[in-house]
Amino acid sequence: MSLRLAPQVHTQRGFFVLCLLLGLGILSLAALNLSTGYSEISLHEILFSDAISTIANLRISRVAVMALCGLAIPTSGFLLQEYFQNPLAGPSVLGITSVASLSVALFIFLSAEWNIPIFLHNSLLSTFAIVGSILLMLLLLVVSSRFKDRSTLVIFGFLISALCGAVVSLLQFYGQSESLKNYILWSFGSTAQVTSGQIRILAVLVLVGLLLAAFAVRPLIGGLLGVQYASSIGVNLSSLKIFVIVSSSLLAASITAYLGPILFIGIIVPHFSRMVWNPAMLWHQWILNMLLGILIMQLFSVISESSQLPLNVITSLFGIPVIFTMFLKKNQRI
Repeated sequence: MSLRLAPQVHTQRGFFVLCLLLGLGILSLAALNLSTGYSEISLHEILFSDAISTIANLRISRVAVMALCGLAIPTSGFLLQEYFQNPLAGPSVLGITSVASLSVALFIFLSAEWNIPIFLHNSLLSTFAIVGSILLMLLLLVVSSRFKDRSTLVIFGFLISALCGAVVSLLQFYGQSESLKNYILWSFGSTAQVTSGQIRILAVLVLVGLLLAAFAVRPLIGGLLGVQYASSIGVNLSSLKIFVIVSSSLLAASITAYLGPILFIGIIVPHFSRMVWNPAMLWHQWILNMLLGILIMQLFSVISESSQLPLNVITSLFGIPVIFTMFLKKNQRI
């Protein structure tokens, strides 16, 4: 018996060591993120000095938001990639990001003439994005109940994304210059406008999304062996579809609402996780996705603050070459 258990114990130890290393990396980058900014302030001053409480709160909020983003977006991408069995599936595959962007664009361009206080403006902007994404999520559930083929959801999401892109382009063409500027700034991705109250709301939304994701992981394991086998062992494929749609939609929509569209992270982080650990061990994969997601988002936040480049520019500059490399490797295997 001990000989049979030895490989499993070795695997568990290796996974624990990997998680420990990632945890240390996260703590190091979080500390560096706290110390990075326009003003040169040490980590000790950030944590213990009352004289710079405003700057400290902004930087602590930035680290917290990046951690939530690192939990949410990779989990959304992980669920979609495993469900559709497509390594290029990401949070945008169902049109969630596009609908959230359209909702924000509608609010920004239509409210140009309204006299709304800044604090209320930011809250309404995020609310519009979440409400729009929830409406699409309900529509996806209806569509998924009528069509059994999984590829139908991908095609539907592509059509929704194209439609949203067309409407946003029309709004940009006819919108005022100030509204256009505000939308472009939102689309770059920023943590500067996220208040402590919004962070608490975002944390609750992400927590709910992660809990729903936990219910989807075990059925996904059975689904890896095929639809017929999954049905034979009692996996409810309809419930699995609902958990995947609701969880991935909620996670992607909540982050997009408060930070803007975070591009490519939902694709490249699951790819890295499969590179460093057994792709068939989905529970381990999910944990690695969250740890790697937090690590990468803290790193990108440091780079963004140091270079003064928008967050989405950083994620695109990093993500596009990685995805292109994935295409090349896939073609070589074929």
